[in-house]
Amino acid sequence: MPDDTIAAVATAIAPGEGSVAIVRVSGPEAEAIGQRLFSAPGEQPWESHRVLYGYVCDPASGERVDEALLLLMRAPRSFTRETVVEFHCHGGLISVQRVLDLVLASGARRALPGEFSQRAFLNGRLDLTRAEAISELVTARSRRAAQLAMAGLDGGLQVRIGALRERLLDQLAELEARVDFEDDLPPLDGAAVAHALIGVRTELEHLVADAERGQLLREGLRVAIVGRPNVGKSSLLNRLSRRERAIVTDLPGTTRDLVESELVLEGVPLTLLDTAGIRTTTDRVEQIGIERSRAALQAADAVLLLFDLSAGWCPEDEALRALVPPGVPLLLVGNKADQLASGDRDAVADVCISALTGAGQDTLVQQLLRRCGHSDPQGVQLALNRRQQDLAAAAAGSLAASLEAAQQQLPWDFWTIDLRAAVRALGEITGEEVSEAVLERVFSRFCIGK
Repeated sequence: MPDDTIAAVATAIAPGEGSVAIVRVSGPEAEAIGQRLFSAPGEQPWESHRVLYGYVCDPASGERVDEALLLLMRAPRSFTRETVVEFHCHGGLISVQRVLDLVLASGARRALPGEFSQRAFLNGRLDLTRAEAISELVTARSRRAAQLAMAGLDGGLQVRIGALRERLLDQLAELEARVDFEDDLPPLDGAAVAHALIGVRTELEHLVADAERGQLLREGLRVAIVGRPNVGKSSLLNRLSRRERAIVTDLPGTTRDLVESELVLEGVPLTLLDTAGIRTTTDRVEQIGIERSRAALQAADAVLLLFDLSAGWCPEDEALRALVPPGVPLLLVGNKADQLASGDRDAVADVCISALTGAGQDTLVQQLLRRCGHSDPQGVQLALNRRQQDLAAAAAGSLAASLEAAQQQLPWDFWTIDLRAAVRALGEITGEEVSEAVLERVFSRFCIGK
């Protein structure tokens, strides 16, 4: 277990923003550092889980650096299960940085990203799924993403994976017992073992499928809006964003650079990219914008190709469709439906809208999510992250190999080879079987101070 003391600013800091900033200290010297730097006037008892009012002072000069609160949490009743001291300082940049500098000068070292959460895991305070859920909660871009993170933080994922792993361990124990002592034990029903493995594999496959939809809620989509000049790309961006993010005029070529807008639709975070209309032009500035539009097409998770319903689908629109990379979800969106006669519809369009009036907007969003393979992201209640998803998929693959051995009626020890691999993969999800290198990789993605 770690035997040194770490410290970091545990809140976001920016000049002129944030009324409070927290400097967090954890480790065997945390309380001594707190006593050295904090002066509490009057008769305030220095007790665990009690807030003290006073001043952070420079012990070398006696200067008062900040008026603050101090919270002491003695081990093991803290997040890390170590003794933790928190200085609740004024926000901003200068005072909180001076407090951190004093803490570091008093014997603590600067914490690495995620090191507080890593210590909580190493000290048995959290399993790995709960620790990762903390990071996901901090980085959530939508309410639904935060709800998924809370489901993991509440232990739902650990319970689900732990139960599946226990079921595999039960079958592995039966198989390994027959490998060593088959003559002394009653016959093993291989069909029943295979049925149990199929049940676990099916549940894992469902978790992997839900993870794909969960990633949409966590990470969102980068959606490029492309089309010929003056078909309404900027109007659509403004309509979906509910604010004037892009300049709209009747002049073609108004948009000369990428305009990004981040929003949440149907619970899914979207980054919309309003691109310059792609056409032949001698204007060098517009040419640069068109080059960036082409690059945005290559990097997009999905593409909305907008065309003018009043003008109809034309060869230039077809040429734009050819620029969309293979495999990237593409939605052909006919705009200016308000200019069509009632009941008219272009046969090429996947959806018809009016960026001017908002008609068809909800259908557009639903079609986009469906085209991306996520028709019902709201139905996900528990979702693995990328690391966990890869391990669950590997476990399901190992079970498929074990079932292949069963189908070929191979000896019991052949069944156990891949079954052990599946058990290890599930143990790595929860942290019961995980290497130091994996832990470092997981926690390095956390923000500093968590």
